[in-house]
Amino acid sequence: MWKQLVRITLLNPQIVGSHSGALDGGLDIPHSDKRFFGFSNDSKQLDAEVHRKCIYVGHVSAYMGTFMEDEPETYQSHFSEYIKKIVEQDGIEEMYKKVHATICANPIQKKVEKQPPKEHKRYNLKKLTYEERKAKLVERLNALNSTTANDEDNEDDGDDE
Repeated sequence: MWKQLVRITLLNPQIVGSHSGALDGGLDIPHSDKRFFGFSNDSKQLDAEVHRKCIYVGHVSAYMGTFMEDEPETYQSHFSEYIKKIVEQDGIEEMYKKVHATICANPIQKKVEKQPPKEHKRYNLKKLTYEERKAKLVERLNALNSTTANDEDNEDDGDDE
């Protein structure tokens, strides 16, 4: 949150709104109302209703309404998550108020139990020590000698018949 507040340009209305809330809470951060959404350069005043509407994502609600009327197929694809969660155009502000109330009731973030990562497959061979390599060579030589000895015994048995 602080990284967002420290940024030079504070144009995102939600960030600006939280900045305003921090100031209301007693945090002293030098600022100017000119940066807030809803400030009119002509009248040199901040329109609080426009600012509030932007904090509660009123512009997204208007955008949803435009899409619903003009392009219903695009609306279905763009706002599919809202549709899944049964959030309609008029219910966005209530959703944000409910989320804000929930956060205020319990501001401590819950820790999510993460599953440990799966063991990755390793395709490269483990390096063996000198003793292990020597033991492996002796094993192979013994296996080779035993198979050649068995082959010679089988050949000798075949000659007698």
